[in-house]
Amino acid sequence: MLRLERVCKIYPTGEVLRDVTWEVKAGDRIGLVGVNGAGKSTQLRIIAGLEEPTSGSVIKQGDPRIVYLQQEFDVNLHRTVRQELFQAFGEAAEVLNEQSAVEQAMASEAAAECPVHLDELIEKLGALQNRFEALHGYELDARIDKLLPTIGFSAAGAEALVGDYSGGWQMRIALGKILLQEPDLLLLDEPTNHLDVETIQWLENYLREQTVPQVVISHDRAFLDRVCNQIVETERGVSRCYLGNYSEHLEQKRLGLEASQSAFERQQKELASQQAYIDRFRASATRSTQAKSREKLLEKVDRLDAPIEGVSGPRFQFPPAPRSGRQIAVIEDLSHSYGNNILFLGANLEVERGDRIAFVGPNGAGKSTLLRLVMGSEKPDEGSARLGEHNVIAGYFEQNQAEALDLTKTVIDTLFEAVPDWTQTQVRSLLGSFCFSNEAVFKEVGKLSGGEKARLALALMLLSPCNLLVLDEPTNHLDIPAKQMLESALQEYEGAALIVSHDRYFLAQVANKIVEIKDGELLLYRGDYAYYQQKKQEELELLQTSEAEAEKEAKRAANRLKQKSKAESRRKRPG
Repeated sequence: MLRLERVCKIYPTGEVLRDVTWEVKAGDRIGLVGVNGAGKSTQLRIIAGLEEPTSGSVIKQGDPRIVYLQQEFDVNLHRTVRQELFQAFGEAAEVLNEQSAVEQAMASEAAAECPVHLDELIEKLGALQNRFEALHGYELDARIDKLLPTIGFSAAGAEALVGDYSGGWQMRIALGKILLQEPDLLLLDEPTNHLDVETIQWLENYLREQTVPQVVISHDRAFLDRVCNQIVETERGVSRCYLGNYSEHLEQKRLGLEASQSAFERQQKELASQQAYIDRFRASATRSTQAKSREKLLEKVDRLDAPIEGVSGPRFQFPPAPRSGRQIAVIEDLSHSYGNNILFLGANLEVERGDRIAFVGPNGAGKSTLLRLVMGSEKPDEGSARLGEHNVIAGYFEQNQAEALDLTKTVIDTLFEAVPDWTQTQVRSLLGSFCFSNEAVFKEVGKLSGGEKARLALALMLLSPCNLLVLDEPTNHLDIPAKQMLESALQEYEGAALIVSHDRYFLAQVANKIVEIKDGELLLYRGDYAYYQQKKQEELELLQTSEAEAEKEAKRAANRLKQKSKAESRRKRPG
């Protein structure tokens, strides 16, 4: 239905896309992957018609309706959910908004004091109502009613303001607006940003149920595995297509690289053998003709290039962790609330040396609050949350850590301020590990992307050795290579770590214990993320069994009561 053909895109700052060719067909759910700056969002904007390619073309079959959900989706917090969903209908929505404005004007003092003005408003309202009917406005309202349960809203919930809902629910509304437009192609740019795990899982299931073709940009590897049936990877401005999900694409890429390497080595071995023969017999009286013939053939050989490794991500290790006592942090009888919202009620937890604990729970459960309480930047209502007493040195990466950077300083000056005694070689080496090289180190922090700021903030954490890492959403704005870097570093880290993240793949790689925040308690699972998922599945199955048994018992009790009632009726009948 749509094809990008040899697309190139050059900005004043340089070439982003050099040779991009891939297509979208019916049933495709394509994941666009690549490092930050590889041109993924640029490709979506070109497909959506928001940008033109420098060269190449976008070939469309017919006139497909293409709808684009950008990273920062647009919703009006002051409309009801139903009103906001209705905005998907273009002209009909404009007419409805005008109706609302006229109705408000009719209720005003100015209309009450001037009958002529009121008559004008009544006439205008009648014209708008006729126009609304002509646009099948009431049928459109029925389409909203049909959509509401599929995105998780009740009819009553649709009358609440958009601003009353969390970011995850607002994303559902934005997605609902898109689907009401009945797109032929759906473009999604980082749809899982800032969503909790429960909402991400809902989104995965929802997208899998849709028949409309989809192109998705995401750095969430678990999401890409669940949703996508094709991967398009962009490296050095060139795209390559792989059938299957993210994990399958990695395996195909590895096998392809191995095959290319083997073919290259075989050819090099053959070329060396032929060259040795030529060198040996070039001056021979009997074999010089054969040698010259082989030399001519050798010149005509189509030589294979050595395989190029994929774009390498940053590499680093945390400094050695100073020795600490066994107890790293302790939470005792912790109670804490914001107004009527109780987050913790008598919660307890002990963190020991070597623990890498991931805190999980929906948005608003209190995960970030708990880290602040442990670090002492917030005081509990009752009980205590504190670091251990024996040489516990904590490094704290807050969710908004990047926002605390001085935007006027350059990247390299930011690091020099933290370590004034380091040499330029040392500083540039560390920055190079975080993909800041050449002129990039002299960029002002204010001109960096969100991902670049996050990497710089992480780099600053390396400068002081610690034995407890407290990380609040450390993977936000990081691309996949940067996430892999952090995973490797945490796996080798000898200290303890407290981690909040909605990235399930990341948690599966780094956590050795899981703590679920639920109903004011801290529920400890003494195993990794896979163990936690297994236990949650077992709990769900047990609950379903219990509910089924309770339902059966209720039916049996109802039958017994019915039979008893019938028996009593028979006894009371006259003989």
